[in-house]
This record gives sequence, C-alpha cells and structure tokens, in this order.
Amino acid sequence: MHKLLIFDWDGTLVDSSEHIVQCIKVACSATNEDFPGREAASSIIGLGMHEALTELFGKRDKDFVDAFRHAYSEHFFSITPSRRDLFPGVMDMLEHFRAEGFSMAVATGKSRQGMDYALQSMGLENWFEGVRCADEAKSKPDPQMLRELLQEFDFGADQAIMIGDTEYDMDMAHRINMKRIAVSYGVHDVERMRTYELGGIADHPLDIIDIVAALTPKKTVPNTLNTTS
Repeated sequence: MHKLLIFDWDGTLVDSSEHIVQCIKVACSATNEDFPGREAASSIIGLGMHEALTELFGKRDKDFVDAFRHAYSEHFFSITPSRRDLFPGVMDMLEHFRAEGFSMAVATGKSRQGMDYALQSMGLENWFEGVRCADEAKSKPDPQMLRELLQEFDFGADQAIMIGDTEYDMDMAHRINMKRIAVSYGVHDVERMRTYELGGIADHPLDIIDIVAALTPKKTVPNTLNTTS
C-alpha cells in the first residue's frame, strides 16, 4: 500500500508562479541581465537556483549567482505568503489524506530558508512530516531528495507517490521507479510530462484524491467464516 505522498510545492500546492517570475524579473534588473521572458522564467520553476540560472543564462561566475540570488530573495521575502496562495481545494485534499493516515512530505526547488518561511507564514509547518529543498540536496531531476525522504520514512519507492507540475518532478520519480501524478494546472504543459509513464493527471487538486485511490491497492480482509457444514 502507498503510505507516503511527496508533493512538489510551487505550481502543485501553491499558485506562486507569477511571484517567482516577478522575482526573476527584479533580479535581472538588479544584475543588468536581460529578462528572458515570462515563458522561459516560469519553465525553470522547480529547479535549484544555480541550475535555473544556468538554464536561463548559461554558465555564470559566482559573483553573478550571488548577486542574482540576493536580489531574488529580497523581492521574494517582501511579500508574506498565506493560505490564500494555495490552489483552491488544496487544504481539503491535505485534510483528506491526513484523515486517511497517509504520511505527507515536500520535495521542492526552493531554498530551505524560503520553504520554512512559506510553511510558517501559512501555518502549514505541522502538515508535512518531511521536507527536502534544493540547497540541501541535488536539484531536480536528480532523485536524491526522494531517496532521502524514503530513507527518513523507512519506505521503499513502491510505497510512495510523487505529485508535481513539472517534468523535473516526473523525471526524478521515474528514475527510481516511484509512481507519479502530474497536475495540469502548474507551470509545465502536460505533454512535457506524458513521456514519464504517469499514474494519472489531475486537473484540480481534489482530483489527486481519486487518482491516489486508484493507485493504492485496497487492503484485503481474510475471510474467517467457516463455510464447511
């Protein structure tokens, strides 16, 4: 039975893509870098900062990365996130899975500082029993975050499901043969994720409930009735 649900954060639970794009735009201005456009900026959501910058601008020196990161962080922390930033239906979904006894975790491209700030601001720090961030593990799509979470919970890959909105999420789960659910309302087009043998596609957070149920084998109760006469 699947016991652990691992969620991506931005674009899966939180409608944060516009804020992240604005952070990138502000950081580009601060570092005299041309803004690559909204589509390119949103496409790297989910990667760690260094990997995202390499994807957008090519290999850059440490001074540029540090300056960009500083400007990005200043704008990011200028706005306090709240539960209003969650996609509609997310809290109902989380409450359902908690009631059903699932363990829940987050694997995110955010930094630990940014993730802790978001969880505390939203009052969600007690909802997820494990969290892995891009600055304490290899960036997606490397599956290190997933492996560490499985080790922390003492589960096998067959006992967990990854839920995310990017091909990075699907790729890292695919690499360790963990089942995966794509959400269509995030930053990557569903077609970018279909190649990873999806367990299902959710068009709304509440759809995840039915998909998880379909992927989770039902417990069998042995028949103890004596049928002999």
